[in-house]
Amino acid sequence: MILRKVFNPLAVIRYMFIEITIATFVSVTIYFVYDNKHLETISLPFSIAAILGSALAIFIAFRNNNAYSRWWEARTVWGNIINNSRIFARQIIVNAENAAAIDKASVQEVDVYKKELVYRQIAFAHALRLQLRQQNAWEELKPFLSEKEYRELLEKNNKANFLIQTQGFKIKEGIRLELLGAFDNISIEPTLAGFSNYQGACERIKNTPLLRQYHYFTKLFLYVFMVLLPFCLIADFSKMDAPALMIPTSILISFVFGVMGKVGEVNENPFENQITDIPMSSMCNTIERDLKEMLIELEIPAKLEPKDGFIH
Repeated sequence: MILRKVFNPLAVIRYMFIEITIATFVSVTIYFVYDNKHLETISLPFSIAAILGSALAIFIAFRNNNAYSRWWEARTVWGNIINNSRIFARQIIVNAENAAAIDKASVQEVDVYKKELVYRQIAFAHALRLQLRQQNAWEELKPFLSEKEYRELLEKNNKANFLIQTQGFKIKEGIRLELLGAFDNISIEPTLAGFSNYQGACERIKNTPLLRQYHYFTKLFLYVFMVLLPFCLIADFSKMDAPALMIPTSILISFVFGVMGKVGEVNENPFENQITDIPMSSMCNTIERDLKEMLIELEIPAKLEPKDGFIH
């Protein structure tokens, strides 16, 4: 996620290289051809560019609005994962410690049980992040799982779902061993169901792109607009005896529309491990730090800080 308020102009130009190249080539070509009196009879009225620009602006606005909705929904879902992870850890810790308080289980058994379930929740967050980004760094989960469970995890296709299912089994086991109360599952199960719902929401955003027709026609209309714009500007600037000013003006207008189009294009996919994504690594780090602190552990990972104006 981008945090800096000021962008590097050179970086923006590199990002918009194709659009700027097309606008520059067309503008310069039209200027030289027109200046040599070869194109005077087919210059276009500015109203054509105005009408096409209005239609393009509507397409871009609609796409950007929907792209931002997808990005914000993804951020909201991960905010819920953070909150529910804290709720889940609190439920497990408090209910399990109650078992020790009433002599249903030893303090050592309770500590082992609490750590197992809370660490598995941390593993779930990391697993979901890796799945959404299509990364294979599953060794990151090894510190949070037993060797046997880690080997089982590697054999599963949907690793995050496997961890939630395992949590369900372990909760039932905790009830049988009286590490949890007989009715604790009534309050814990909705929390687990919430994680499944949040995972499903993330997968829906990941696997269902914004309607491709909006992407295609927005791109098509943008390129058509960039090609026609110099034809519509050259006559007016020639009347002002400054035809060369058409070149920077055409490039600037094309650049503005191109940037608007790019904003929606990059925001519609919030799980691609790019600088415009939601900061899942940072949020997983928050979950790990908070849950380990709830276990009263001393070794807590450092908070991820922004680097060069970006946070992942």
